[in-house]
Amino acid sequence: MTQQPSLITPDVLIIGAGPAGLTAAAELASRHGGRILAVDREPAAGGIPRHSDHTGYGLRDLHRVMSGPAYARHLVRRATAAGAEIRTHTMVTGWSDDHTVDVTGPEGRYRIRPRAIVLATGARERPRTARRVPGDRPHGVYTTGQLQNLVHLHHRPVGKRAVIVGGELVSWSAAVTLREAGCTPALMISRYPKAESYGVFNVAGRAVLRVPVATRSRVTRIIGKGRCEAVEIEHLDTGRRRTVACDTVVFTGDWIPDHELARTAGITLDPGTLGPLTDTALRTSRPGVYAAGNMLHPVDTADIAALDGRHVAHQVISYLQGMREHAEGVRLLADAPFRWVAPQILRPQDPAPPRGRLLLWSDQFVRFPKVAVRQDGRVITRRSLSWPAAPGRVFRVPSSVLEGVSPSGGPVHIGLERV
Repeated sequence: MTQQPSLITPDVLIIGAGPAGLTAAAELASRHGGRILAVDREPAAGGIPRHSDHTGYGLRDLHRVMSGPAYARHLVRRATAAGAEIRTHTMVTGWSDDHTVDVTGPEGRYRIRPRAIVLATGARERPRTARRVPGDRPHGVYTTGQLQNLVHLHHRPVGKRAVIVGGELVSWSAAVTLREAGCTPALMISRYPKAESYGVFNVAGRAVLRVPVATRSRVTRIIGKGRCEAVEIEHLDTGRRRTVACDTVVFTGDWIPDHELARTAGITLDPGTLGPLTDTALRTSRPGVYAAGNMLHPVDTADIAALDGRHVAHQVISYLQGMREHAEGVRLLADAPFRWVAPQILRPQDPAPPRGRLLLWSDQFVRFPKVAVRQDGRVITRRSLSWPAAPGRVFRVPSSVLEGVSPSGGPVHIGLERV
């Protein structure tokens, strides 16, 4: 007879112990009590910040600034001090039913059947293979996460001269890590007319790190036998190609949610974000299963993900106390130049989304955007905003633009009005 795996039954299971998961665990343990369990497949909790050894973390959630590793340690301490249990080296391998997951960890194989689940598995950068960059297959090609893990956790050397693919905020983080490892960032490549990161980072990066940026460009080939020797890049407007010598290439940004658990559960995914479809309470399509952080909107800063964790904790507490959703809700859709909007469902009597913001991702740079919200063929809101919509970073829109939405109407389209 085959022995059945043992079963544990916490009040809440949080899958992923990064900023969103740890903040949710701390909030749930301190406000709800009961058994709050967070699991993570990594050897230590903290998520990406634990190997992102530069400052800038904690501004919005903790109202202070600290390094990534210090921020990660703080979130772990706060969660455990509140009474949450954290298990690392623990992999959720699948679902045995709608509310029970199969787990493998240091204790062996077992099952967890909580009253509620929070998916907080984050996002990852697409590697070179997913971007279909042709050429040789030499050593020295990384994502930012692989680079930072290698340098900050394993203290391993990298090359001497690097090309960074992408111009997002994380791209400048990669440049800092390369400098710390004794590797010169020789060039940053962006397909957009300007690097995607905030202007202050672009100016500081050029001035302090002295990294030139090739805009409207893409990598067409990686060259090298054994070790990377060069990349070939192409200007998207002229078609002109040139070769840049380097022994290291770092692919940055171009994020995708770690959504495998949601997908295998049959939870509805949003075709834009590729993360779970959620309402403003961060409920997924499966009752009792919530989602938070960068698996919902890849990708935002760690402190925003943490605030998602705080928001979802309050909604989970309401669920545990017997509150259920009241209506089907209205679908929110992103119109060009936006690629996606999060969250995607508006229900009557639900709370505002985290921080009272809708999050959108733009494929174009618009310096003075005028947001237009449409339902059933008419414009219900126009709102001029004083901050730009730009590729490579989240565009935040006050959720008050939805105040005129009819709960019985059709889908709501959020786009820009051309001026």
